[in-house]
Amino acid sequence: MAVFFLEPDSEFPTESQLDPEGLIAVSEELTLDMLLRAYPNGIFPWYNEGELVQWWCPDPRFVLFPEELKISKSMKQVLKSGKFRFTRNKGFAQVIQQCATVSRKGQEGTWLTQALQAQLLELHQLGWAISFEVWEQEQLVGGLYGILYGKIFFGESMFSKVSNASKAGFIQFVQELQEEGIVLIDCQVHTPHLESLGAQLIPRKEFLQLLKK
Repeated sequence: MAVFFLEPDSEFPTESQLDPEGLIAVSEELTLDMLLRAYPNGIFPWYNEGELVQWWCPDPRFVLFPEELKISKSMKQVLKSGKFRFTRNKGFAQVIQQCATVSRKGQEGTWLTQALQAQLLELHQLGWAISFEVWEQEQLVGGLYGILYGKIFFGESMFSKVSNASKAGFIQFVQELQEEGIVLIDCQVHTPHLESLGAQLIPRKEFLQLLKK
């Protein structure tokens, strides 16, 4: 199936047009309007600096239903210890910068290009993009960010500088989101880290149906 080329005002492909591999479109530009139209349709940008912007909607999709969050005994002890302090939207720019620069095994470069970071900061100022920070004393040691749309949180990336920081932050954040009525957390693509916390793969068709609800 062909990959669509998008102009800034183009419509994204419909469900019946989506590529089985997940890459559904490319574009030369990345605009705020494109991002605001992409996420509600389960589409997100994922590309490296110097490349065309690549728009993805993977099949299957990796998600977490908040009520299925798994917390190990050891993580319960970490959370209970008070080692970490958690905040929301107190360091959005710092979080995306850390996510962009943290070293990741088997990965070269970053999909968090300067252009994407600039658009994310604007989304944050508009209230769509949010961050969750993990502090050890006064040091930012972990965090995550994503897009909050309706009752779904589209998780984008996380980082950790010390053991258990990202896990603790994710658990705390999911529990808060559940209390606020969030019903689904999009984790995009599979990682063993998030699978251990209860995330699972579901068919893309099922994921898109959930978005429509």
